[in-house]
Formats: sequence, structure tokens, C-alpha cells
Amino acid sequence: MTHQTYTTDILVVGGGAGGTAAAISSARMGVNTILVSEFSWLGGMLTSAGVPVPDGNELEALQTGIWGAYLRELEQRQPGGLDNSWVSFFSYEPRIGAEIFVDWVRKLSNLHWISGYVPLEVLRQDDCITGVRFADFTVKAKITIDGTELGDLLALGEIPHRWGWELQSEFGEASAPTEFNSLTQKYPVQAPTWVVVMEDFGEEVAPEILPAPNYDESRFVGAWDGYGGEKFLNYGRLPGNRFMINWPLKGNDWGEGVGRLVDSAAKRQEFLQECLWHSQNFAHFIQSQLGRRYGFAKDVFPTQNPLQNQNSALALHPYFRESRRLIGLTTVCEQDIIPVPGGNVATLHLDAIAIGNYANDHHYPDIKFSLQPKSIRWGGRWTGTPFTIPYRCVVPADIQGFFVCEKNISVSHIANGATRLQPVVLGIGQAVGTAAALCILDNVFPQCLSVEKLQHTLLATSHTPTAIAPILNLQLSHPDWLHWQKYYLDNPSDYPTNGYCPDSPQNQYLYALKKYVITRNLTAFVGNFQLLNQQDYRFTVVSPAKYQGQTWQLVTLRSHINSLLQKINDGESLKLWGRYNSAGNWLIVEQVDM
Repeated sequence: MTHQTYTTDILVVGGGAGGTAAAISSARMGVNTILVSEFSWLGGMLTSAGVPVPDGNELEALQTGIWGAYLRELEQRQPGGLDNSWVSFFSYEPRIGAEIFVDWVRKLSNLHWISGYVPLEVLRQDDCITGVRFADFTVKAKITIDGTELGDLLALGEIPHRWGWELQSEFGEASAPTEFNSLTQKYPVQAPTWVVVMEDFGEEVAPEILPAPNYDESRFVGAWDGYGGEKFLNYGRLPGNRFMINWPLKGNDWGEGVGRLVDSAAKRQEFLQECLWHSQNFAHFIQSQLGRRYGFAKDVFPTQNPLQNQNSALALHPYFRESRRLIGLTTVCEQDIIPVPGGNVATLHLDAIAIGNYANDHHYPDIKFSLQPKSIRWGGRWTGTPFTIPYRCVVPADIQGFFVCEKNISVSHIANGATRLQPVVLGIGQAVGTAAALCILDNVFPQCLSVEKLQHTLLATSHTPTAIAPILNLQLSHPDWLHWQKYYLDNPSDYPTNGYCPDSPQNQYLYALKKYVITRNLTAFVGNFQLLNQQDYRFTVVSPAKYQGQTWQLVTLRSHINSLLQKINDGESLKLWGRYNSAGNWLIVEQVDM
């Protein structure tokens, strides 16, 4: 077989959330792009890694860019809707998510996608990356983007990068350790999880789940203490009576010898096998404790990875929470993601290119690790405080022709717990793909690109405009959205510490009412409002009759509804429109009739 050489403008290696978004975005800019993925599914964390219950950027005002477009597609394609679990407002069949990405890719004639390959060598000419060699072909490119799950190009190309913890003395992070200890030694990075999908067969007929090697029941005893079996399963409930099993408490996180992931190929394979066995053993434990009505779901994932052993209930690869991390022009630290004193948002970066709002969440099996708080009560529930991702963290200092766009950005180990989430990585990928295309069109290196031009392109793109400044009270469709995005980029000192631009809740409500269309499968509910505490609401149903007497939590993702709920008096009678989520026992409120 002849070893073929391709030549392109942009090469993206890795078909995860960031890599897929980067390839789509660069191609939509009219630039020739090649995407090389290991697996036949695109989307990584959102699909092939089996975590189709995304965390973060859930507020309506933060549903912009490729992330927002992805949600709109899911709403159209997922039978029964997305309100299924209690860990996320969006859960869906991973197959449907993968189909969306493939459909987007195949619509772009200048995007060539090759699946089934991993990088073997990074080509360099002095300090310039010029391409990547794979088993059967080589791709030469003007710009190369590392979208791999573990930052593999960083190692192959000898590009300066980090792995593991930093001490408090390095970045001044309050949550970082003052010295290396048993935790930093045992878990140099967060634990991955090999997700498995189980199904409720309705009766005791599920095929038996056999234990895998190294089964130790004591690892799992007490996994759902304080929750109960039903709530435990509903954590990651999917459509069709299926459950994503990705449980951190005595569950299937696996971190034993996690450093093997960046050791030899044989050591990495050894770790992956143990990770998969651990999840199979947890599934066996679940079935043994909760009954034979629960078993492996059928026909969830393609069985492309030999480790799956033809078991389509197991994801194609683990959910990696952390990877090698670039040493870039700047490093995102804990101070960049926590709110300013007395505020609800982090400092707005002058070179911001993407947004996130997830709470800082670290996974070390059986160890609770405390971090600086970054959460607020909003819309009747807890959510994370917004932050921004700077352009300088996706660009190396001294290497030319290269970007990163996954969990491999220049970020500290501590801050990675907030920047690693699916919507954030999609946004980073969109920004990097757009930046790479502009580098080609303007004939400049990434370090010389006009960040202002990139920001305005991201805001004004006809495909998927994306927010750069987190503004909690303006959705993408609002006529003033673009004005305030540009205003705060031009006047960052005016960026409000509460995250709200100067627009009254009344104007927000009237605008939403004017634009409101009954297309979201809503039901009208009449009942009595209860105020338990600030941003803690309950609703006792009077009608419909089938729910009469039930009491639910009220939550919303819409800013004007959030404002209205804060003004309702305890005991007041209301008519609401929304969707009931039985897994979370909450009503997602979309409209209020006072």
C-alpha cells in the first residue's frame, strides 16, 4: 500500500468535542481542512466517550455558538425531549449526538474527514509544526491543531507542556497544595471514567452481567448511600429507560496508576483495560444489588475498540477529564475562573474567545478535595459563576503553526476542573478553528493574529455567533445582544460584576413574550407558590389532575423568568408553562401568568 501524502491549509487531529468544532469552524470559513479521528464517531465527551449529559453553559444566555446550535439540533432530533436526568438539563442518545456532528461535517465539501487513525509523528521544521504522520498517510499543513483527548501531539512534537499538579507557589492558587503530598503522587491528574450504559428491562430478564477480573465488591459498597437506587440511576438517565453510569462516589472513576496514560503504548493499554474492567465490575455490582431488571443496554455504541469485546453498552473510550496541558502564552489559573470579590462573574479577559460557567469539579476516587467556591443561586438552583477563556492559552509561546483546542489548553491542574466541560471545549474548538482560518486568510502565525478581528468574527459569523462576554440577561436572539458584546470587549472596565447589562427585567419579559412561540412541548400548570429561601422555590400542583397535590421544585434557565420568580410572594396562586422532569422532581419554567 502506497503511503499517501495530503497537503492542506489546516489539519485537526482528534475528533472529540474541541477537534470536531475546530474542523467545522475552519471549513465554514472557506479554508481547506483535514480532520483525522481515531473513532468512527465524532464528538468525544458528548458522544463516543458516553457522556451525553453535558454540564455547564446551561443558562439560556450561555447557549450560543456551536454549543447552542447543537442543543437546538438535539431538541429537534431526540424523541421525547432532553429532560431526562437530574445531573443535566440535557440528556440524549449518544448516537443522535454523533449523527449531528457527522451531518455537519459531510455538508462541507472543503472538509476531508479520515477516521480510524492515531498520530505517530509530528513533523517539525525548526520551531514550526508542518504536519503529522499516521500509519498509512502523512498530512502536511500550514496550521496543525491538537484536538486529541490526551494532548498526544504535545508529546510527539516535543512542544512544552505540563502534566500533573502545580504548587501554590507557582500560580498563587488558594486551592493548590503548598507541597507535593500523597494525593498529588497517587493522582497526578483527575481520574478518567469508562462510561457504561445500562437499561431497565422492566422485569427480571436482563442478561447477567459477569464480573470482570479484579472484582472487589468493597470498592462499591455504599455507592448510592444517601440517594437510594432510583435516584442514583436517574442521575444520568437517558431516553428509553437507559442510564449513563458515570458515578464518582464509590463508582466507576478509575485512577490507579493514571500516569500510565502518558507512559508507553503498552502501559496506556494496560490502564485502559483496567479502567474498562472497573466499569464492568460496577455494572455487575449494580445488577447484583438492584436486581436483574437492570442490565447492559443494547446497540448503544459501535464496537470499534477491541477492548469493548463487542459490548456495545461500553463507550468507545474513557471520559478523560484531564490531559497533557500546553505551556502557552498565558496559563488559566484558579483566579481566572472564580468570581471577583462581591461579584457573580470572573474578570473578563481582554482576549476572551470562549465562555464557561461550571463549578470547579475534581475527581479523585474516594477522596474529597476542597476548592475555592464559584457557584451562585440562580433560577431556583445552584449554578456556576461565568468565566472566559483567553486566546493566549491556546497558542504556544515559541512554536509556530500550532494550536490546541481540547482539555490540553494552557491551564493549571486546579482550573482544569472548570475548563474541561463539554460546552466550554466546544466553544474553545469553535474559536480555535476560526482563528486558524483567519491565520490562513491573513497569512500570519497564530502569535501575530489580531485577537480583536477574531473576536468580531466569532460574534458576527453568519453560521453560529458565539458569546465572548458572559451576559446573563441577554439571549443570542435579542436585538441588543451584539451591541453589548462589542461594548464590553471595547470597554472591559465597564463589564458588570453581577453579569447583567443595563436592561430591565420588564423589557426582557416583553421581548420574550413577543418572540415566544409554543414549539417547546410545554404544559400549563396551576398551583400554589412556596418560597423556602432565597432562590429556593416550590410549587404545589392543583392542575392537571394527574399531578394534583404533588410538590415540585421550580427552576428556570431564562433570565426574565428568574427575575419574575424572585418577585412572587409566598403562597401566591400561579399559572405556569413548562416541562416536568420526574428525575429531578422539578418544573422547568418557561412562562409565568401572574
